Amino acid sequence: MRTEVNSVSHVVRGTWAEMRTEVNSVSHVVRGTWAEMRTEVNSVSHVVRGTWAEMRTEVNSVSHVVRGTWAEMRTEVNSVSHVVRAWAEMRTEVNSVSHVVRGTWAEMRTEVNSVSHVVRGTWAEMRTETYLLGIIISICGNFLISISLNIQKYAHMRQSQLGDSGPYYTSVLWWSGVVLMGLGELGNFAAYGFAPASLIAPLGCVSVIASAVISVVFLKETLRASDIVGGALAVVGTYLLVTFAPHTSTHITAHLVQRYAVSWQFLIYLFLEVIVFSILLYLYKRRNIKHITIVMLLVALLASLTVISVKAVSGMITESIKGDLQLTYPIFYVMVVVMVASCAFQIKFLNQAMKVFAATEVVPINFVFFTASAITAGIVFYQEFQGLALLNILMFLFGCLLSFIGVFLIARDRPKIKTENITFIAMGKIPGRKCKDKVQPEAKSNAYGSLAAKLMCNKPGPQDDS
Repeated sequence: MRTEVNSVSHVVRGTWAEMRTEVNSVSHVVRGTWAEMRTEVNSVSHVVRGTWAEMRTEVNSVSHVVRGTWAEMRTEVNSVSHVVRAWAEMRTEVNSVSHVVRGTWAEMRTEVNSVSHVVRGTWAEMRTETYLLGIIISICGNFLISISLNIQKYAHMRQSQLGDSGPYYTSVLWWSGVVLMGLGELGNFAAYGFAPASLIAPLGCVSVIASAVISVVFLKETLRASDIVGGALAVVGTYLLVTFAPHTSTHITAHLVQRYAVSWQFLIYLFLEVIVFSILLYLYKRRNIKHITIVMLLVALLASLTVISVKAVSGMITESIKGDLQLTYPIFYVMVVVMVASCAFQIKFLNQAMKVFAATEVVPINFVFFTASAITAGIVFYQEFQGLALLNILMFLFGCLLSFIGVFLIARDRPKIKTENITFIAMGKIPGRKCKDKVQPEAKSNAYGSLAAKLMCNKPGPQDDS
């Protein structure tokens, strides 16, 4: 037992020594770890102290900012408070002013209504005066045109009477007629700026009546009862045309003319007009068909372009005078070129017709064709009948019918073409004469001719069939 106790004691002592050794080693480890932890705690403490100092500095700066902002806010609140108080005073003043304004506004409305009635009446009077001015200018222009046509006709007759074979445009008298025609056309040009084309065009009836009277008085042409009846019908028809035609005229601007010029209805109308004009010109020049209808249709087709261009140019000039400048647009100069070219060719064909046909025949037919072409141009290009009542349209067409019947009565039973050489008369129509050639009339008569033609009666010729 003692031996076992000693052996156990040695074991316990060894175990205790190992345990002490382990405890000592653990103690060293713990001491090193504690030292490291204290070092870290110290470093963290320094960091925390620095951060706290920075935080306190930032808090102090923010505190100063907040104090300054709060002071500014209080100042602003005080200023806003003064503004609100002033607003309350203003509301009081506005309420008092509002009562005054309401009373004044009621009085102003009453005055404005009375002024409005006056302005409407004045505007209606101004529009009426504008239409009357356009009508008066157109009547005077057409009267000058009728005088010019008869002067040109007389110039041709005088040239033929004198046996002058030179061109007609060398005559001073003929050029005086051209000048008068230019003045008349200038009057019509101005009239288109005051009224619609469909209102101005029918006033060509003045030219029909005046031309018939002038040709009878000065050119010694015969005045028949049908001429008087036809003139009366033409006047009544023109009155209906003027009364029931559209009385509104659009303000013509460059943009509006450009939009109308590319519209589908005008392009179709222009295409058909070019085709018809080419066919008529072929018949007149190549086939040598000198019928008055062909010549007057050529003049009328050109007149439709003249009406369109004249109204466009006149309207744009009117707007430019009012202050809205339209002369800087290219469409203005395009219309000027169309106007000049169409007028020049109109004068050419019209002069050829006046040289061959009687004045009382040319002028009425020209009136019918010109009026129809001008009205068509106004309807197609300027859309002047848009919104017109059905009654107005029917009465307008009835006026056209009366005018056309009137000019038909004036022009009926007249020779379709006159002999170009009016120096001679046909012997075949003189009773008792067997000579079929030409002979000079008696010296006391108004006829005129060449003495050489009288000698031709002595020549043998074919016997009369009768």
